[in-house]
Amino acid sequence: MDEELVVFELSGEAYAMPIVAVEGIIKMQSITHVPHAPSCVEGVTNLRGEVLPVIDLRKRFALEAPIGEEDARIIVVEIGHEKAGMIVDGVSEVLKIPAESIEPTSAIVSHVDSTFFHGIAKLDEDNLVVIVDLEKILSLEDAAERDAILA
Repeated sequence: MDEELVVFELSGEAYAMPIVAVEGIIKMQSITHVPHAPSCVEGVTNLRGEVLPVIDLRKRFALEAPIGEEDARIIVVEIGHEKAGMIVDGVSEVLKIPAESIEPTSAIVSHVDSTFFHGIAKLDEDNLVVIVDLEKILSLEDAAERDAILA
């Protein structure tokens, strides 16, 4: 069975998430910062009357900030009853990928931060896409603990 994925970019690399979790993709908009939030939480925004937490995926994955942010987008996702916005550098396409083309992350790259990844999709010989695990990204307990240690 094929898996439909929304492909997005972070710091020049391709990542993807299941399209079934994506509620929408919007341009960057005003974000209100929230004191004492984990560092990856940019704040909250008003989306059609609903207050939505916004997570910067570059910060969540400890990646460098992009040079320009004109293509930045907020991907609105819903997992269970949790809804959030995820800031990405850009959204490129929606792909159907055969399940057999998706491999779990290797034990070599498995460490604390790679727990955010569900697997790696092989598009062809030279193109790999990292598939993110939205449930783990939305679990901010470890981010809050890390911030408390660094404070």
